[in-house]
Amino acid sequence: MKTDNSADQTITIALAGNPNSGKTTIFNNLTGSSQHVGNYPGVTVDTKEGFLKRSKTKIRVVDLPGTYSLTAYTLEEIVARNFILDEKPAAIVNVIDSTNLERNLYLSVQFKELGVPLILVLNMTDELRQRGFNIDTQQLSQSFNAPVVMTIGSKNEGTPELIDKIIEVTQGNWQDYETVPVHYGQEIDTEVERIAELIDTKIHHSQDLYFKTVSSKWLALKLLENDSDARNKIADTKLANELQNIISSRRNHLENVFGDDPEIVIAEQRYGHATGISRAVLKHTMQMRVNLSDKIDKILTNRVLGLPIFAILMYFTFWLVFTIGEIPMGWIETGQIWLADTVASNWPGGNLTLLRSLILDGIIGGVGGVIIFLPNIMLLFLAIALLEDTGYMARAAFIMDRLMKWVGLHGKSFIPMLMGFGCSVPAIMGTRVLDNRRDRLTTMLILPLMSCGARFPIYMLIIPAFFARDKAALVMYSMYIIGIIIAVIAAKVLRSTVFRGKPSPFVMELPPYRIPTPRAIFLHMWQRSWLYLKKAGTVILGISIILWALSVWPAAPLEKLEGLTKTQTEQFSIEYSAVGRIGRFIEPALKPMGFDWRIGTALVGALAAKEVFVSQMGIVYSLGETDEGSQALQNKLRKDYSALTGFCVMLFCLISAPCVATMAITRRESGSWKWALAQFGGLTALAYILTTIVYQVGSLIQG
Repeated sequence: MKTDNSADQTITIALAGNPNSGKTTIFNNLTGSSQHVGNYPGVTVDTKEGFLKRSKTKIRVVDLPGTYSLTAYTLEEIVARNFILDEKPAAIVNVIDSTNLERNLYLSVQFKELGVPLILVLNMTDELRQRGFNIDTQQLSQSFNAPVVMTIGSKNEGTPELIDKIIEVTQGNWQDYETVPVHYGQEIDTEVERIAELIDTKIHHSQDLYFKTVSSKWLALKLLENDSDARNKIADTKLANELQNIISSRRNHLENVFGDDPEIVIAEQRYGHATGISRAVLKHTMQMRVNLSDKIDKILTNRVLGLPIFAILMYFTFWLVFTIGEIPMGWIETGQIWLADTVASNWPGGNLTLLRSLILDGIIGGVGGVIIFLPNIMLLFLAIALLEDTGYMARAAFIMDRLMKWVGLHGKSFIPMLMGFGCSVPAIMGTRVLDNRRDRLTTMLILPLMSCGARFPIYMLIIPAFFARDKAALVMYSMYIIGIIIAVIAAKVLRSTVFRGKPSPFVMELPPYRIPTPRAIFLHMWQRSWLYLKKAGTVILGISIILWALSVWPAAPLEKLEGLTKTQTEQFSIEYSAVGRIGRFIEPALKPMGFDWRIGTALVGALAAKEVFVSQMGIVYSLGETDEGSQALQNKLRKDYSALTGFCVMLFCLISAPCVATMAITRRESGSWKWALAQFGGLTALAYILTTIVYQVGSLIQG
């Protein structure tokens, strides 16, 4: 039936598809939204939405999590299926990677079972043609009773045609074909009919909307598959016991007939249906060529060359950060010094000295000391975006699989670890791609050992202060490697004790290599860099002001400052303040690591956000002076501490307690404060022990 278009209306459609099918890119093309598009499985976890308008029709587009199936096993599958069943979108836009048609059609077959209005989007058709294939879209359309649109998401080709089909289907103007049903064999088809008939006569009289919106055949099929969500739905009905007994009996019957679990048999039949359609519609245009990605993988994932190549790429990343980042970093530092000098020189003499100190030392000195490293952060995120968008990130997981197996995990755990180089919070959320809870918790607990972007300013402060310029990239590289090594050892211990059990099998999809567009690279780099900048302007600003206040109150009595030089006055004032007293109180515990009260107070502030360590050191050292830039601070550090102490500071900040945001996300993803607190206490204790050992052994060697 056609819908009246005389008035404005809003309709909802859902975008669904396998990971790496280009679904999020299609979403961006439709809505103009800017979403992260990673070239590895599991990037989309939560639903996202946007809007587009055509004539009088406003279309709400919901981007569902990438999923291979509509079972109720993984979080992505549950979110996608519940949205379709509960929200009842006017159409499902099923985005398909046309280069992997057979695998992608498995999900399409499940939409066909569900009986929802469907639009098939064949994406990446340029790559399909390069491989010597094309697709009979008319036959595919007839097989699913759905329109088919061919797109190239990366080039925004096919979007207008897709919008036209969305309007056509949702307005009831689609020309129906005769639907070809999905058959599961005589035995299973018979059992589905029997259970569906029982559901029709008994349960569908229920007032529960769930039973009014799903077909009895679909529900019967899910019950035979032992689907947990379907079982829970019937558990509250009057017919629960009778139906459960019948289903249990029929499942046993099918298992005896096939010698296998009915769920596996049904899945095989679905794959058979998808395979049959795929072979019927997929046509060769030329002799198949060896895929370029396969040729590249023979080198990059080689058992001998793979790991060294990965190590070289990571080292090149840090070399890039130091060499290229040094120039814009100098510009920002010059601007920071100019701003501080301008404020200081134009400030009325003797008036509002506390406010002057707040602006110069708390804000310009504190926050500016973190912002100065923004170019280096952007270059780091640029490198990570290139690894993701070219498809190499998934290869890195494949390369590391052998090492991860040794600790009881698999290569898929290495993807969140790589994401941890950017930020621990999305990395911990990324552990949702792991099916086994033991694997998830183990990976979650060790993720803070990856050197995130928050630790980067600490490294950028310490390394130039104590190490020669030509050694800077190597020292930075060593911090990242140390974090990985400790994480691997910690995972081995956890999997051998707390999370003992067999590792789950490793199945890693290797998406084809792609040349990312400059716009996509810039977008991904800027999104992450903006979060860093936003954090500097909010969280770090707030903490810097608090730490500044603790650095000036209580003020030292004037009589105790008589006869002291300017330097001695500043030293006594900071030690007399609250922050100095806190530092002196914890100093005895820090001495074995080579730390004094100044470093101790900075470490306390770093509990909220690691970058605060840099701003706090700036506040402590620049109190009473105009800000002189990071080089001045590095000179003061070089004067007061040894290179060994500098290395130990980086080591402790690498291993010790994660920031507050990381603890909060660990609690949410693990479902318990127990694991968040264990992560906090365990990593802090480990950091203290290892840093003490390194400092004491290093001191003996130097002595």
